[in-house]
Amino acid sequence: MIDNKQQELIPAIVQDHKTLNVLMLGYMNQESIDLTLKSKHVWFYSRSRKKLWEKGESSGNFLELKQLVYDCDKDTILISAIPKGPTCHNGTYSCFNDLKNDRFFLDSLIEIISNRHINYQPKSYTSNLLKSEMPKVAQKIVEEAGELSIASLGDDKNEVIYEFSDLLFHMLVLLEKADINIDEIWTELSSRNKKK
Repeated sequence: MIDNKQQELIPAIVQDHKTLNVLMLGYMNQESIDLTLKSKHVWFYSRSRKKLWEKGESSGNFLELKQLVYDCDKDTILISAIPKGPTCHNGTYSCFNDLKNDRFFLDSLIEIISNRHINYQPKSYTSNLLKSEMPKVAQKIVEEAGELSIASLGDDKNEVIYEFSDLLFHMLVLLEKADINIDEIWTELSSRNKKK
């Protein structure tokens, strides 16, 4: 809740729930916060139009709310959301156009693998592997793990990176084939960390 002294607008930073990339900055009042919490879509107050607006109301590129938290002084909001399309009105992923972070390419790769599963492409290695039975996918994991193990015994760092990347890719394919979301893996790893 906004304090009485903060009934005016406060800045709200929107962050991609999966990648943690900053998507945009908007302004909220208590009414837009209440609507966001109730609808699970992010609402703002437009300073120029002097009215409430739902992100995506005209474009369809909604922001699905995952979490809304205040900073320690309760004068800034951090919103974790899943973007349903480009966030910026210019049609880009983020309003911060120069934002680049290869570390979060994993989420893009997972989407590509899922797309190859849903939309079969005959010339795609990934589509064909996903069309095969699970034993073939599992065999690729064993094969790639063996190649990584052998590479790690040598002195060629680049070969280890190459083979690790192959193994990681095939592990993601296996998750897709098994209908397991990567978030389930993060949850399991997080629970193991808490037990230590």
